[in-house]
Amino acid sequence: MAGDDYCYLTTTGRRTGRPHRIEIWHVAEGDTLYLLAGAGRGSDWVRNLEAEPAVTVEIGADVRIGQARILDGDRGGQDQEDEERHARSVVFEKYASRNAGDLTGWRESALPVAIDLAALAAAVVVHEGRAPAAHADVPVRWAPRPSPSHTMSPPPR
Repeated sequence: MAGDDYCYLTTTGRRTGRPHRIEIWHVAEGDTLYLLAGAGRGSDWVRNLEAEPAVTVEIGADVRIGQARILDGDRGGQDQEDEERHARSVVFEKYASRNAGDLTGWRESALPVAIDLAALAAAVVVHEGRAPAAHADVPVRWAPRPSPSHTMSPPPR
């Protein structure tokens, strides 16, 4: 997952309850994704996950559910301050060389967010050709609906 440039993050609308999907830069480290919200708490997706932290993340063909955490060191103590600095650093390092502009100001002003993903070992495979709702309670690993060429035929008689 770590090699992909962006992911799709689906939050649950804080007013409507409907899924809202955005494309966003990320860094994957184990079962945690780090994101930076350029508009901080003013971003709709951040306000959505403040109301409902359960999210769905798509990276390439992988779709996983997770729990979002806003990394605000002022509110979370030293460990969260360290993770906040780490998130800013790794996302900046991944994208700074790929961008023609200077991302230093963005690194310092953006709000870091961590997404703790459900472990794939506990995942349930879904074959419906769509990702699960962002608020699903069961860890899900998505797989596309099998094509007719991959369906099993009954054994010959």
